[in-house]
Order: sequence, then structure tokens, then C-alpha cells
Amino acid sequence: MSETREAARERARELREAHRKRDRRRVLIIAGSVVAFIAVVAAILFFAFMDSSRRGAVGPRNMLSDGVKVVQGFVAEPTEGLAPGQKPVASAPNPPDVVAIQVYYDYFCPNCGIFEERNGAQLRAWIETGAATVEYHPIAVFTAGTEYSRRAANAAACVADQSPKAFFAFHELLFANQPDENSGGLSDEQLIELARAAGANGIARCIENERFVPWVKAATQRAVNGPLPGTDVDNVKSTPTILVNGQEFKYTTAFDPNEFALFVSRIAGQAFAENPTPTPTPTPTGSATPTP
Repeated sequence: MSETREAARERARELREAHRKRDRRRVLIIAGSVVAFIAVVAAILFFAFMDSSRRGAVGPRNMLSDGVKVVQGFVAEPTEGLAPGQKPVASAPNPPDVVAIQVYYDYFCPNCGIFEERNGAQLRAWIETGAATVEYHPIAVFTAGTEYSRRAANAAACVADQSPKAFFAFHELLFANQPDENSGGLSDEQLIELARAAGANGIARCIENERFVPWVKAATQRAVNGPLPGTDVDNVKSTPTILVNGQEFKYTTAFDPNEFALFVSRIAGQAFAENPTPTPTPTPTGSATPTP
């Protein structure tokens, strides 16, 4: 009889120990789940904050001057992004024998499209030979309808920020596929397609979320209000506004490439005229998708 009671007590003790171990495991599992959940929530909040911060205040990388400076090799000169409250910083001066060209343009602007069509090839030739750098400043002054100007400038900023080596090709494709002035412009999907055709990766979310639209608006206002950094020009009065070594090119709407080449040669001097072999009759750049 005593042996039966002893066996029962031992069995009860084993059951209590098993319950304690099970309870400890349950507590550890719950505690681990809570810690993991908190870590996931913290990560989500952190990245959401960073994304929101970039959208609201910070400019795209490689555009500290509010423009992308394309140098020999068709690469963007690297810079930090514009910090909150910071004014644009003029790009570093070129060597004496390298001309600094700046263009303020709107991707929806018909005159900008004509300038690019007739002068884009010689700009490309000058960049390729190292005779000039071209700093592209996308702004948005055509803001009706689907606000294509802002969306296109935002897309350009996304590419400059995340795939700067693809910026120049993307810029050319945007003008090669420039939509009609009276249309709604290209869709976000078409902008993403052009960016991918230019070699940009991972920019779909940036374009769809319009991450840099606040910067586009601010940069446009800075250009319109002036002064333009690194120049003696007060402000942008029309697009395109074209500067050569800080001096404004007063063009005719014919955008004659010979007229532009002569202006560049006069500003830069004879050394430039003998070096880059400008193309007098540029041909339009190719396109990745048909213009709607």
C-alpha cells in the first residue's frame, strides 16, 4: 500500500515538473514573439520616418546645385543631397579649358524639346570629348493637367539619386519621347519603362510615390526667384535658360546649333573652338518607346 502511495506521489511530482517546463517554454515563446514584433514595428517606423523625411525636405543626391552635372564618360558628378533648409551650392569650377554649360528646362516645354533636338548631339559631342560639362536643371513650370512637368522632373531626380550613371541616357529618352503639349503627358508606368531602358534600377517606387516632388516645387521656385548659383544671372524667366560659363545665351527660337556653337566658342575662347569639333547639324536622339 505504501509503495502505491509513493508511486502516486512520484507521478504527481513528474506531472508538476512537466507543467513547469511547459509554462517556462510558453513564457519564453511569448517573450520572444513580443521582442520580434517590437523590432519589426521599430524598423517599419524608422524606415517610414526616413522615407517621409526624404520626401518632405531632402533633395536628391548628386543634385546639390539643384542640377545634375554630367562630365566626360556621361556620368553624374557625385554630391550629397540638399539638406533641409539648405540653399543650392554651385558646382565646383571646371578646369580653364573645360566649358561649363548649364541648362534650366522643363520636360514638357516645347521650346526645350526643340533646343534638345537641334543641339543635343553637339552637347553630347562636347561632353564625350571632355571639352564641356553640361549641368541639367529640371524644373516644372507647366503644371496643368496631370502635372507631367513635376512628375517628369521627379523621375529625373529619382534616377539622379539612385542610378546617376543612367541620368544622361534617361534625360535624352525623356526628350526623345516628349509628349505633345496638349496631352496628359507620359504615365508613371511609361516613365518607369524609360528609366529602365536607360539602365536605371530600383526607381519604380520613387517615381510612383513622387518622392522628390516637394524638391521639384522648391527648386522651381528657387530658379524662378533667383539668383542662379554660380552665375550673374538673376533668375529663370523662360525655359530653356542656357548659361555658358555663367553667361546667358540669348537664343532665337530656331535654336540654330551653329549660333549656339559660335556663342560657346566666343565665351570660351579659341582653344575650345579648335578642340571639340562641334556637330553643326545634330540628329535627333533615338527613342525607347513611341511618343503617345
